[in-house]
Amino acid sequence: MAENPKPLIEEVEDLSWGEFGKLAHGYLRIPVALLIVELFYWFITQPTNTLGLIQESEAWIWYQLTELIYGPGSATLSEYNGWTTLVTLRHEDFWADQIRLYVSDECAGVHEMLFITVLIMMTSGVPQRLRIKSALVACGIVYVLNIIRLVMLYPLALSGCAENPNLLGCEQPMHDFHAFVYQWGFLIVLVLMWLVWFKWVNAGDLIRKEQAASKGKWKFIYRKNWTNIYKVGLAVSILLVLGAFANVWLDDEAMEAKETVDMCEFYSSVTGDCGDARDAWTQEIQSSWSLATLGMLGFATTIIEIEKPKKDEEE
Repeated sequence: MAENPKPLIEEVEDLSWGEFGKLAHGYLRIPVALLIVELFYWFITQPTNTLGLIQESEAWIWYQLTELIYGPGSATLSEYNGWTTLVTLRHEDFWADQIRLYVSDECAGVHEMLFITVLIMMTSGVPQRLRIKSALVACGIVYVLNIIRLVMLYPLALSGCAENPNLLGCEQPMHDFHAFVYQWGFLIVLVLMWLVWFKWVNAGDLIRKEQAASKGKWKFIYRKNWTNIYKVGLAVSILLVLGAFANVWLDDEAMEAKETVDMCEFYSSVTGDCGDARDAWTQEIQSSWSLATLGMLGFATTIIEIEKPKKDEEE
């Protein structure tokens, strides 16, 4: 009679903590990297027009294409908060014959560029040069897709206002499209882009080949030996980041200004109240942004170290 197989729980218990750590590192490093990038992006975009040059370039292309596709006089380009990022869509069916929109930090598409770059760069096994080239191409694709999104706003606004001309809020289809793209649309597109790229570069085989050839090379690794100075540095970094968040979240005026800014960003609107709220939020966030930047730099210098190849691996 054949022996009964061992219970599955016994096989799981044979997994050492070291092996578990390697599995966790393999599966969790990408979401952790994405989380860090999200925090970094959030802080660098709190001051107004952090990405001003990119915003201006997209606003200029958006304006030129709108004029070319939908006819002269369909849009105007002007300055907003010191940067030429205000695009005013014009048609007799719009409320007051115009819809004032501007390319904000969030609308610049840099958030999406960082997302796809992290997915590509964190795909281990693929040669670094190929990953860098692929990330640059992917960012270019995202830039073009974002321009297409902006150009589509005019006909969507016009479709709503054609049925209800000169009615306040008649451009709602434009806002619905804007909300969908930022909540789900870009995320779906970026994940599909990464999956296509993963298959195109044959990443599975490349991962196995690079793992076999990685011996004897200098590497960036997570710190293994934690002396007191690194522990203190990590503690200070944590306090800096927590202090940055507390400096904003415990300020009622700052949170009220942020709610107004979020609403203005969602509807891509430009009003006096939006400008005042944005200025107030920018002033409140400056010190927190500096503290958080120092904290994240502290994380990088304490958690990451350079691993020197062992002599037997070099030979």
